[in-house]
Amino acid sequence: MKTATEADLPAIAEIYAHYVERSVATFELVAPDETEWKQRFAAVTGAGLPFLVARDADAVVGYAYCSPWKTRPAYRHTVEDSIYLAPAAAGRGIGGLLLDELLARCAAAGIREVIAVIADPGPANASPFLHRRRGFAEAGRLTGVGFKHGRRLDTLLMQRSLTVPD
Repeated sequence: MKTATEADLPAIAEIYAHYVERSVATFELVAPDETEWKQRFAAVTGAGLPFLVARDADAVVGYAYCSPWKTRPAYRHTVEDSIYLAPAAAGRGIGGLLLDELLARCAAAGIREVIAVIADPGPANASPFLHRRRGFAEAGRLTGVGFKHGRRLDTLLMQRSLTVPD
């Protein structure tokens, strides 16, 4: 797992566009363009938060980052994680490696709480399993909060506390 750079953003955008257009893993309806990805990248890295890529040979096959959970100052030690894999990379353990590194870097950055917001947490979705295996616990469920591809969708909230010094 490596720290992402701006040069990785086209590959990241391509991976994410797949999920925007063909799945309910994200509630975005239009894939972000290059300018938007540069802004997101700058916001994450500018906040001192991790933005990672996984590579297979020279190709980016997945990425993960954390963004602030809320903008109010009292939430400054809480983040939301995002992990996406190229479809061909699924089932190879890459998501777990990305999440492990993301959690380690969050702890090093002084983050105390990591939230996963998982859309459509049905049996075909590997994300709840991935997060449970890394110590996340179910924190709640929001029913029918999303609507995409003609479906009402739930989200599962999962949370992990990190041990960091005061």
